[in-house]
Amino acid sequence: MIVEDITTHQSYIESQGIPIIRDFSIPNLKDIEVKPWERMGVSGAFVVLEGTEEVNDAYVLEIPPGGNTLLEHHMFEEIAYVLSGRGAAVIWNREAAKRTFEWQEGSLFAIPLNAWHQFFNIHGSEEARLFIVSSAPMAMNFYRSIDFAFNDSYIFTERFDGRENFFRTEGEALPGRTWKTNFVPDVRSFPLVEWASRGAGGISRRFDFAGANSWAHISQFPVATYKKAHRHGPGANVVIITGEGYSLLWPAGKERERVKVDWKPGSLLVPPNMFFHQHFNVGATPARYLAIHKPKLAAYQPRTYVSVIDRDIKKGGGQIEYADEDPAIRALFMSELAKRGVEMRMPAPK
Repeated sequence: MIVEDITTHQSYIESQGIPIIRDFSIPNLKDIEVKPWERMGVSGAFVVLEGTEEVNDAYVLEIPPGGNTLLEHHMFEEIAYVLSGRGAAVIWNREAAKRTFEWQEGSLFAIPLNAWHQFFNIHGSEEARLFIVSSAPMAMNFYRSIDFAFNDSYIFTERFDGRENFFRTEGEALPGRTWKTNFVPDVRSFPLVEWASRGAGGISRRFDFAGANSWAHISQFPVATYKKAHRHGPGANVVIITGEGYSLLWPAGKERERVKVDWKPGSLLVPPNMFFHQHFNVGATPARYLAIHKPKLAAYQPRTYVSVIDRDIKKGGGQIEYADEDPAIRALFMSELAKRGVEMRMPAPK
């Protein structure tokens, strides 16, 4: 039996000559060091946190004022979130005309599979920074060919048909808090809907993009509240949009090993596979975060996956109800609020 010491994807990222950040979390994506990336024509850094477990990866692009990335296309999916700046994207394939749309800080969009694309910074004096999550690890490790990942010519017309309004449609509401779209202008102000099962008076919206299997969701919860603990598979890249708080993460049955991750806008954390995790808002404003997930393929999770993790763990789900949580969790929350002179707004557990 042959055991590989390094995967195809690992070989690829290590060959690119830019920083590779491997950690449990990142305090602020806007502050990480980037270096010139020859393949992209701008600066970048890979962000491959422990919780991704090679189901997806991420990277930061920094485009200089008036600059642009090089042309590229690839056989893996990408979802881009704009951390700062203003710019434009041009996307096409040999059977579809070029389509251009502008993006700004807070925009969220997906690149259709294997479509040619290029990003431009339209600001004359400020850098633009994007955080991009991709399914490159699964694609590269399955085919074991970096050349195939970047140089195959197949056109997925069912993913991108080149219609004029492809990136300008308002979107369509689907069951399960889902919004089908190809572009979200600003996740900071996008309207959300009730998500009662996760508690704390939270609201949410999930997104299906550009016919992709990769997906994302936004969640928001009020001041001085916290959400129920839950667990799921790897690869949920959680970016804090607004608010101040912390998350607790721990493996099942090992509550004494809880890790506390403090966060603010720009922070990133990726809960490891099947680790319970719980989010706490101790700031003066509602806390909103964006989670960009691994592909929702049947091989990894059924279509009922979201409803399952919303279900009580005693009933076969992945969620711990407030009444069943360790009392130390609420005690820590009350202590953190007291440090800030804030009164807790959580009802008594029942």
